[in-house]
Amino acid sequence: MRRTLLVGIVGAAALAVTLVASAASTTKSASFVNYSLGETTGTTCPGSSACSNVAAEPAIRADGAGRFFGSSENSLGQGTVAFRSTDKGLHYATLVSPNGVSEANDTGFAPGGGDTDLAVAPDPNPATGKYNVYVASLSLANVDVSVSTDAGQTWTLNAITTPETVDDREWIAADGAFGYCFSYHDAPQGITVGCGKTVGSTGVAGTTQYASALDPDHAFQIGENGIGNLAIDPSSHVIYQTYSSITTAAETACAPQLGVIEGTCDYHGVYMAVSTDGGLTFTDYPVYINPDPTVGYGHQFVNVSVDKAGNVYSVYTDDHHVYYSFSTDHGVTWSGPYLITTTSGTQIFPWSTAGDAGKLDVVYYQTPYYDGFNTPDTYPDSAAWTVGFAQNLKATTPGSAWSRQTASPTVHFGGVCESGIACTGNRDLYDDFGVAASPTTGLASIIYSDDQYHPGSPNSAGCDASTSNTGTCDHTAIATQTGGTGIFAVAKKK
Repeated sequence: MRRTLLVGIVGAAALAVTLVASAASTTKSASFVNYSLGETTGTTCPGSSACSNVAAEPAIRADGAGRFFGSSENSLGQGTVAFRSTDKGLHYATLVSPNGVSEANDTGFAPGGGDTDLAVAPDPNPATGKYNVYVASLSLANVDVSVSTDAGQTWTLNAITTPETVDDREWIAADGAFGYCFSYHDAPQGITVGCGKTVGSTGVAGTTQYASALDPDHAFQIGENGIGNLAIDPSSHVIYQTYSSITTAAETACAPQLGVIEGTCDYHGVYMAVSTDGGLTFTDYPVYINPDPTVGYGHQFVNVSVDKAGNVYSVYTDDHHVYYSFSTDHGVTWSGPYLITTTSGTQIFPWSTAGDAGKLDVVYYQTPYYDGFNTPDTYPDSAAWTVGFAQNLKATTPGSAWSRQTASPTVHFGGVCESGIACTGNRDLYDDFGVAASPTTGLASIIYSDDQYHPGSPNSAGCDASTSNTGTCDHTAIATQTGGTGIFAVAKKK
């Protein structure tokens, strides 16, 4: 989050238990093309001198027609940038800003602009034939949900006033042709989920209902949790809200207080809040509870995704490696944890996207550096970070193999702070990024932050060799998979 509150500060710790059937590994050669995105509306990248931007902490999704949509934030009050690819992620065009009264994408006042997230409807809007696109951003007083019913050509801005006076770190997911749900940290640092529907082809958001994602048995976790993203199974319409937290009421005495003062225990439990009644009520199920209470999983962010068969995946990091668990019964029981990443180095900020049954892509920032003591915030300049890409085609099989590879050039050197607005270190990578896979090709497109100066490529104003690895060069970039295996079956042309 470029501007965020109440984010848990968590220390580095490895899993304290022996993993059941730790994941085997393979190395496969998927190919990727990397380039910077633009910020001026109408710019197509790569191929233009205008392919530079100052946005960060991006999100990405794909619609049923294979179009990719991305969004990235310019920070609170400065609006959101949106992108679209219609050619399998090989080029992205910058769309008009979803924050409709913005003077420009980069300057002047605009509502929202903090903590962007994006969703695409799983079913087409019958009035337009397109899939509704939703871009959520934060204004602290409310959640701004911008809706496009024409594949990003125009947007309707909905400033949704939430029941609380302050909200933070929102997420959004879509259901059917018109439904959506969004979640956020509310003022006491509980987790609220609001659900509603858009009206026909207008993009106007209808009445929203609200419910706590923390059920009565887990009310002790209010004030002591790290929120994760939100997902909806398009077939069953089950809603999944993931989070990390303390695991007993007694741990409120030792946990990080409101994510600001570090405690002697941490958010060592990963949970899934599940709603089977359209978001009216939630039941919280443990995904994994580490018996070592000093382990923390609140590392931006625990992540959930759902494949086409309804299998649910939870992906999380202990500030060292990335793990996953899976559920085949709508989030009630879970198998795992299983290791996704290598047994060396450091991997943080995981995000996943699921495809056909058992097929899962996961991305993360990675560095070969790990000294067993320091957290990423204090890593030396020798720590070179890149985007890691892992794929499993049998993810519901315990111990199944992951292919892993590097998908980007170096995006950052040195420390990476994970404490939100409480950061005292480098925040150039901010708090999350994302991956989506096209249902028409099966291949992935990754959207990520990069603070490096790239000679011979468009760079933001003031970004040169002397300011590389600083916020001056921070921008949003793309890595699109152009070869290798995909996670959706693709019909062969006759």
